Amino acid sequence: TVYCTGRSVRGQPASGASRPETIEETAEQVTSLGGKGIAVRVDHSVEEEVDALCQRIRAEAGKLDVLVNDIWGGETLHELGLPFWKQSPAKARLMFDRAVYTHLATSRYAVPLMLERDRGLIVEVTDGDSFGYRGGVSYDVTKTAVIRLAFAMSRDLRRTNITALAVTPGFLRSEEMLDGFGVKEANWRDAVKQVPDFIASETPSYVGRAVAALAADPNVHRRAGRVVASWTLAREYGFTDLDGTQPHWAEYFERTYGKAYTVADDAAYASWMGGSIEIVCPDWPKY
Repeated sequence: TVYCTGRSVRGQPASGASRPETIEETAEQVTSLGGKGIAVRVDHSVEEEVDALCQRIRAEAGKLDVLVNDIWGGETLHELGLPFWKQSPAKARLMFDRAVYTHLATSRYAVPLMLERDRGLIVEVTDGDSFGYRGGVSYDVTKTAVIRLAFAMSRDLRRTNITALAVTPGFLRSEEMLDGFGVKEANWRDAVKQVPDFIASETPSYVGRAVAALAADPNVHRRAGRVVASWTLAREYGFTDLDGTQPHWAEYFERTYGKAYTVADDAAYASWMGGSIEIVCPDWPKY
C-alpha cells in the first residue's frame, strides 16, 4: 500500500507547477503493478496537512513501514552556473522551504507511527553521494542539507530500530528530463547527441528499486545516517533498471573524464561522528 502525495491533482494543478503529472497517475501506476496506490493531496510545507495525512495513515493502515521524502518542486528555482551573488534570494528561500523544510516536517509527523512499532525506514532522496559542490549555492545547500538531515535524524533514532538514510539516483531519465531533450522513453538514446552523458542515465524505477531493496534488507540499519547511490545498491542487491541494465554513474564518470569519482565514504563521515554534544549529553534526545 503506497500513499502517493503531492500538490498536483487532476483538474487542480499546483500553483506554479509546470508539469502535467498528477498524484492520481502515480497511484494508478502503483495499482497497475500489483500494489494499492492511494492518492492524497498534501502540501508538505503546510504542517496541518502533513499532520492530517499521518493521522489518516494511522486510521486506515494502522502503521507506517517506509517514508520516502522525495519532495522537491525546485526545477524552476535552481540557478546552476550562476555565482551566489547573482542568484535570486527569493528563489533560494522558496527552494529551502519546498525541499528541506518539507522533509523535516513530514518526518516529524510520520516517525511517531514508526515509533509505535519500533521499526521503519526513512529515505531522504537527494542528488549525489558525495559532499562535493553541486554547481550552485542554493541548490548545493538544499541537496547537502537533505543528506545531513538523514544523518541528524539517525542520531536521534540511534536507540531505536528505525533507520534514516539518504539515497541518490544518477542522471535521472525523468519525464521532465525527457521532455527537455525532446524525446520519449522509447527513443531516449536520441538525446545522447545533445548530451553525451545521457547515455549513463537511468529511469526513476531504478532508484525506486533501490528503496525497495533497502526496505527488504533486515540489516539496513548498518547504513543509518549515510548516503548511498542507486548504482551502488544495484550491484549489492542485484536489481536492474527496467531494461535489464545496471547504469553505474561513478564508473561512467571515471571512464569518461579520467578522474576519480569521490564518494562520502567512512573517512568522509568520520568528522561527523562523535560530536561533543553526544559526549557531554549522551542521553539526548530524551524519549
